[in-house]
Amino acid sequence: MSNAQSPVSRVPVDGYRTEGPANGEPPALDVEPGSFDNTPPPEPEPDELNVLSWFERIAFRVVRRMNMGRWKRFWTWCQSTMGAGWIQLSTYNIMNLYGLEHVEAADRNRPILLVSNHRSFFDMYAVSAMLFKRTSWRKQLFFPVRGRFFYESPLGLFVNMIMGWWSMYPPFFAAGSNPMPEKRDFDKYSLRLLSDLCRRGPGNIIGFHPEGTRNKNDDPYSFLPPKPGVGRIIKEAEPQVIPVFTAGLTNSLPRQVARNWNREDVIRIHFGPPIDFSEFRGQRDHVRTYKAIAELVMSKIAELAENDRRMRANKEVVGQLDGPGGDVVESQVRNRER
Repeated sequence: MSNAQSPVSRVPVDGYRTEGPANGEPPALDVEPGSFDNTPPPEPEPDELNVLSWFERIAFRVVRRMNMGRWKRFWTWCQSTMGAGWIQLSTYNIMNLYGLEHVEAADRNRPILLVSNHRSFFDMYAVSAMLFKRTSWRKQLFFPVRGRFFYESPLGLFVNMIMGWWSMYPPFFAAGSNPMPEKRDFDKYSLRLLSDLCRRGPGNIIGFHPEGTRNKNDDPYSFLPPKPGVGRIIKEAEPQVIPVFTAGLTNSLPRQVARNWNREDVIRIHFGPPIDFSEFRGQRDHVRTYKAIAELVMSKIAELAENDRRMRANKEVVGQLDGPGGDVVESQVRNRER
């Protein structure tokens, strides 16, 4: 859709100027974080924290602190300038966005849960960079991750800082391809924390992959079965949920950067309208309900994938897809489909 910023995005929130410091300097750490919710996040119980190793506990406490108050505001500034800047520099020739107006129209006073397919390590990096560059309203990002790498070694902590600006939080340990069931108690806390981030906090944007892991199938339009966890979070916290479909990203950073010039493939990011979950509001909290919600989420992502497939299959506009300006292509496809 249009790359121009919506007038809505420039409206101050609770009297706070949303476009950041005029001089381009990082925000001072002694400035209160404006309209963001300053209520401290829930604390883990001692028995939940004790299942972690000594290093995991230290890593968790460091990252937790970096995602609170003034520090979160500082790292968000780094993420929105340096982080998003180099991603834009590496993708400007091949980046195509669609449906950004759905994000622009979202309620600024409620958290947004972005639910996306997962095919590349760089899915959410690209999505977050475009949100920072193409929208001007104030936001802070959180990306729940598997804790096995990012919270188990100094290297993992370093990667979280330099690539995620500490936003890969909260961590989960018990599930995945190499589960650690002995740490399930800590995951219960992480789930409470994630629900809290999705329930309250103006400007909170949480990126989530319902599939739970990367889909390594060669078909970009295939999906893994969704995990019920996303359904539970949506049922408990009731955030605004916006589906996202991404395609055209590789898992090799040098190859991905090279694509900006050799145009081996182009990046497509589709945002859909917020999902309506009103049919589940009266249903009891049960794994069946969570699974049904998760399946609805994946169906909405699949609809965006089908839109992308149709656009790619249209021989008359496929050449226009190979570069920025996806809003023009999308409008032409829609006109032809009418």
